[in-house]
Amino acid sequence: MVTYRGFGGTLGRESVFSSMASTINPRHESAFLGQSENFRLLIKRNCSISPAGLFRVFALIALTTLGIGAGFAVAGAWLILPFAGLEVLALGLAFLLNGRHAGDYERIALEHGRLTVEVAEGPRSARYAMDVRAARVAVCREAEGYGAPRVQLRGAHGSVELGRHLDDERRVELAAELTKRLRI
Repeated sequence: MVTYRGFGGTLGRESVFSSMASTINPRHESAFLGQSENFRLLIKRNCSISPAGLFRVFALIALTTLGIGAGFAVAGAWLILPFAGLEVLALGLAFLLNGRHAGDYERIALEHGRLTVEVAEGPRSARYAMDVRAARVAVCREAEGYGAPRVQLRGAHGSVELGRHLDDERRVELAAELTKRLRI
């Protein structure tokens, strides 16, 4: 489940949408109707386990695997131990690669006629700023209308893809919300 949050200007209420929700919560609808031009949105991955919890799970799996391998080595099947070590090494590498992207996010802010997008992917982060009057939202689909929709924010000097951590339905909702905000 991916969660994104929007702050409705002067209302100060936090609107939370999950990727399992089907529509915008009507209780917070007034936050999206343009009572203020200030708007912030944070889109990030849902991490269901903390880094410390992930390390504990990895340690438990590694100790179990190496323990079984050591037991077979003591019983005379010593060739199992190097393969158990390779298995632990491969699992550790997979956890490390997954952990590098656990903090990925997209932050969108519309304040004082300026649209700012900050994108963090692994160790890299980029910040894009554009004038609201020149910004346009485009929903692109792969050839022949198949494939996942891609939301692009286009400005006078380039474009940036948004909603990478959302499912298809939420990307379309994101595009509609941004289009509505840019018209205000």
